[in-house]
Amino acid sequence: MTVKISLSRKILHMQLIFLRKVLGPLALIILCPLIVMCMWFTSVHLEGSFYKLGTLFYEQGFIKVCYNIWAPHFFGTPIAWKIIGYFALFELILMRLIPGKSFLGPVTPEGNIPVYKANGVACYLITYLSFYVLSFKFHLFSPTIIYDHLGDILGALSIFSFFFCIFLYIKGIYFPSSSDYGTTGNIIFDFYWGTELYPRIFGWDVKMFTNCRFGMMGWGLILLSCAAKQHQLYGISDAMLVSVALQLIYISKFFIWETGYLRSLDIMHDRAGFYICWGVSVWIAGFYTSPTLYLVHNPHQLGLPLSLMILILGTISIMINYLADRQRQLVRERNGQCKIWGKTPQLTVANYTTEKGEQKQSLLLSSGWWGLSRHFHYIPEILGAFFWSAPALFSHFYPYFYVVFLTILLMERAFRDDKRCAKKYGSDWDTYCQKVPKKIIPYVF
Repeated sequence: MTVKISLSRKILHMQLIFLRKVLGPLALIILCPLIVMCMWFTSVHLEGSFYKLGTLFYEQGFIKVCYNIWAPHFFGTPIAWKIIGYFALFELILMRLIPGKSFLGPVTPEGNIPVYKANGVACYLITYLSFYVLSFKFHLFSPTIIYDHLGDILGALSIFSFFFCIFLYIKGIYFPSSSDYGTTGNIIFDFYWGTELYPRIFGWDVKMFTNCRFGMMGWGLILLSCAAKQHQLYGISDAMLVSVALQLIYISKFFIWETGYLRSLDIMHDRAGFYICWGVSVWIAGFYTSPTLYLVHNPHQLGLPLSLMILILGTISIMINYLADRQRQLVRERNGQCKIWGKTPQLTVANYTTEKGEQKQSLLLSSGWWGLSRHFHYIPEILGAFFWSAPALFSHFYPYFYVVFLTILLMERAFRDDKRCAKKYGSDWDTYCQKVPKKIIPYVF
C-alpha cells in the first residue's frame, strides 16, 4: 500500500511538472496572441460585447472566426511596422542620450550587479510632449494613428516579439551578457521563461527597454490616441477623460518609481523570455488598454459628481500603491535608518546564502503599509485598475477583463513570492510571517 501511494504521488508530481513546464507555457504561447486580437476586434467591431463575440463563435465556428479576425492583421502593414520601428528607435535613442544618474540593481544569484541610468521621467516627458507637438501642432501624423492601425500594430508586434524571443533564447545560450543564464533542457519552458536574466544588446538593457520604455511608454500613447479618436468621432466624454487621466497618473507614478521597479520580482527573478518580453510588448498594448478601447465607441457622460468621485478614489489608490512601494525602497536605500509613519521602522534581518556560498542579509519591513499584510500594495493597485475601468460603467464585462486578470496575476505572484522568500530566508522568513501574518488582505487573508 505504501509503495502504491508513493508511486501515485510521484506520478501526480510528474503530471504537475508537465502541466507547469510544458503544457501551460505552450498553451500561453499559442493562445495569448489570439486572445489579444479577439480583445481588439471585440472593442472595435463588436462594441465591447463578449456576447456578440460568443454568437460569432457559435454561428461560424471558433476556428473560422479566429482566422477571420487574425488573418488580415497577422503580418501587420507597412505603416504599422513604421510606427513600431520609429517608436522603438526613438526610445532607444532617449535611453542612451538623455542624462541620468547611475543606479545599481539588486545582486543577482551569480553575484552580478546590473547598472542602469535613471532617466525614466525625462524620457517619459519627452516622449509624450513629442507626440503632442508632432501630431497636434505640426500635423506630421494624426493623433489617432495608433488607434486607427492598432490591429495591424498588434499583429506586427506579435510576430516581431516572437522572433525576438527566439533571438533572446539563442543569445542566452551562446552569447550571454553575464553569468546569470542557463537552460532547463526543456526547450518550450526555456523559450517561455527565458535563458538569460539580464540580457544586454550593444549596451542597452533588454528588460529595461521592453518593460519600461516600450511597453509602459506605449501604453500611454495608445490612451492618448484612443481619446483623440473618440473626440474625432463623437466629441470627448468625461468618462474617457477620467479613465485616461487615472491611467496616466499610474504610468507617471511608474516612471517616478522606475528605479524601484527595476528591483522588483519581475526584473530580479523573471528571465527575458516570452513571458516577459512578448507580454510587455503585446499584452500591455492589447489588453491593459481595454477599458479605454471600449470607451472609444461607447461614449457617455458621467456628470461632475461621479467623475470627481472616481477620479479622487482612483488617485488615492494609485498614491497608496506608490507610497507603499516607496516605504520599502526607502528602508533598503537607507539601511533602516529612516522613519516610517513617523516611527522607527520595525525590521526583520533576513539572512540568506547566494549560489556562490556568500552570506548576505535583507531587511524585511513589518511596519507602515507593510505591517498591514505582506503584499498589501496589491490591493490599491487592483483598486486603481478598477477605478480607471469604472468610467465605462457596467453594460459589458469587457472593460473589467483587465481587473480580473490583474487580480489573478497578483494573487499568483503573492503565493510565488512567499514560496521564494521561504526558501531563500528559511527561519527568518517564519519570524517575519509571525510579525505580519496576513498575506494580502489585512485582518482577513
